[in-house]
Amino acid sequence: MHAILQTMKKADEIATELLLAADIKIDGKRPQDIKVHDKRLFARVLRDGDLGLGEAYMDGWWSANQLDQFFCNVLSANLMDTVKLTPSLVAAAVSAKLFNQQTTGRTKSDLSHHYDIGNDLYEKMLDARMIYSCAYWKDAKTLDQAQEAKLDLVCRKLGFKKGMTVLDIGCGWGGFAKYAAQHCGVKVTGITPAKEQVAYAKKNTKGLDVKILQKDYRDMSGSFDRIVSIGMLEHVGGKNYKTFFDACNDMLAPGGMMLHHTIGGTVKYDPRTAQWMRKYIFPGTYLPTLGDISKAVERTFAIEDVHNLGPDYDKTLMAWHKKFVASYPTLDHDRYDERFYLMWEYYLLICAGLFRSHGLQLWQIVFRRQEPAATYKSVR
Repeated sequence: MHAILQTMKKADEIATELLLAADIKIDGKRPQDIKVHDKRLFARVLRDGDLGLGEAYMDGWWSANQLDQFFCNVLSANLMDTVKLTPSLVAAAVSAKLFNQQTTGRTKSDLSHHYDIGNDLYEKMLDARMIYSCAYWKDAKTLDQAQEAKLDLVCRKLGFKKGMTVLDIGCGWGGFAKYAAQHCGVKVTGITPAKEQVAYAKKNTKGLDVKILQKDYRDMSGSFDRIVSIGMLEHVGGKNYKTFFDACNDMLAPGGMMLHHTIGGTVKYDPRTAQWMRKYIFPGTYLPTLGDISKAVERTFAIEDVHNLGPDYDKTLMAWHKKFVASYPTLDHDRYDERFYLMWEYYLLICAGLFRSHGLQLWQIVFRRQEPAATYKSVR
């Protein structure tokens, strides 16, 4: 027993020193400060890293005055890089390196894990158009305005003209397809493997020149003037980028353009730092670097424009969190119990902290084939 107490004391001391390095105090009153409700927290985090930290939050072992700011401080100080590398994390890293974790079957399962949990949750949390990706806040004051501004921005970047054919890869609940068909007069084909999204998107776009299909991009064919994916590339997987962009090349009509709106990082993806997110939120996620994308399109596409909207995602996530918290009492608590509430809050606010600390970015990237074309004029 004495040895165990000594180990806990050591973990306590180590954790306190690490937190102070990030300007975080236990039982402090500032936004980034935390409260510890179970002293076993420290040993758990030192043992299990980010997975232990997240699960301990879901178990009620700790809380923060402002979780998003806590994570901003933690991430800015690179604290998770100092946490012990355990055998389970080594195994996860080796698995991600050796095996393709985004096969067609696994991608469908992973997307269902997140997007098929219930449309009612997303209806309460998102904007009126059900857009589940970074909004554009340049001139917007509300979430609805910011999401409509993002849709308009994408359409302008791709130079939509009436009658054009558009492929929307990962079409979600059909918000972009509906907007583009209504406002630009284009013909949209939207694809997603998530069945709940397909059912909703079909109703959402009824009466418009929009076709919604439950398909993976690897099973799609055809020719389109424009291709767009908004929040899809994160689910493709690094080992599949060449396959993904080759598929886009096969389906893009001569003289066509495409835009991919994706979360990305400045350093190579490291599975050690995303165990909680991969277990509870996005099982198959892989976040690209600009280098990953550039390498995948070598000799095929020219990158015409890169626009970083990372700070806009911080604001978007905080808006989602505010709506989620306000609407939670109206949700079915048999399906969305208290543990789910803590999990979902943790997910939204750790992501806000990631973007606030510039640990993640959000890029809109415009591509054209490597062939003669008029000068592309960037749109903002």
